[in-house]
Amino acid sequence: MHPITRSARVLPLAALPLALALLPMQLSAACGDGQSAGAAATVEATSGWKPVPPTECFDVEKVVDGDTVHILRGGKLEKLRLSCVDTEEKFATNSNDPTKPSTVFGEDCAQWAAEFFAGLAKPDEKPKVGLVFAGEREERDVYGRLLCHLILPDGRNFNLLLVELGKSPYFNKYGNDLVCHELFVAAQSRARNAKRGIWDPATNVPKTEGARSARRPYEKLLPWWDARAEAIESYRAAAAKDAAHVAAADMPQELERALETSAKGEEVSIFGSIQRIFREDDGSVTVLFRTGDKQPAFRAKFAREHVAKYESLGLDKRDDEEFVQNFLWVKGRVVKGARGFDMACADPSRWRVAGPEPK
Repeated sequence: MHPITRSARVLPLAALPLALALLPMQLSAACGDGQSAGAAATVEATSGWKPVPPTECFDVEKVVDGDTVHILRGGKLEKLRLSCVDTEEKFATNSNDPTKPSTVFGEDCAQWAAEFFAGLAKPDEKPKVGLVFAGEREERDVYGRLLCHLILPDGRNFNLLLVELGKSPYFNKYGNDLVCHELFVAAQSRARNAKRGIWDPATNVPKTEGARSARRPYEKLLPWWDARAEAIESYRAAAAKDAAHVAAADMPQELERALETSAKGEEVSIFGSIQRIFREDDGSVTVLFRTGDKQPAFRAKFAREHVAKYESLGLDKRDDEEFVQNFLWVKGRVVKGARGFDMACADPSRWRVAGPEPK
């Protein structure tokens, strides 16, 4: 996942360098006999997505919920996490996150998705779907799930459909979508204006006294996600302009390049979010940046004599807290460390917040 792999939940930030946004979409084609021209025109008029039926299909083996689907691909079970959507949690989900409560609508959405895909199947066959990836690369979340857009047999983008129907918000917490960002924004606007699904004030309001109910705080989440996405855009633009001097903390190949640049005596800028802050036994401080599972990590280190300067940065409140800007830039020289990549820090002015605070 790129750039700043998710930890607690899914989706890396699909923040590839800006140039990738200009590449053609990669169809890991799938299925189907297509659809009529009239139906295709209706879909295009609604969402703006130009439906192109996929040419290679994969069997749907299991629908977990609205944004998680299992398929059979290359003779192997592949777990998909649909990019840029985040449907509400069903009741069976054990989540301690107050921003991801289990809801009545989450349960309904999971059942709706199961019925939706079952309706795609021909007699005695399993439902079939195709996949789309941003650029020409496949990415996975920390759970090993493949991040993708799911394409229906008639060419519709299922991720976009979820937002259009109000089943999901446009989930850009880990970066604006590189496939159809503007279409997601427009689809969410239409769904909100029409008060569909999660945007209906009556959704998840208990119908009887004492009934189980919860509501997700979208009024706080959306500004936070947008602020984070803006920070990621700053990284994409900087990386596209000067890749030798810019790296994402969760991209080992970029950190290797930054290491080569630093070896020439030049400073580099590292973009990322904090996973954890350690107060070491010797009095120093280590700031561990978020990265993918089993990948070498980037660490910014403050010697004991510089800890007072570290305290002035107030980094603790950006240690993956919600509703604050979590992305940062730090500038200096990267060296190879015992467990990844290190940067010695002394000057607080070399740190800066990468984007705006949520409005």
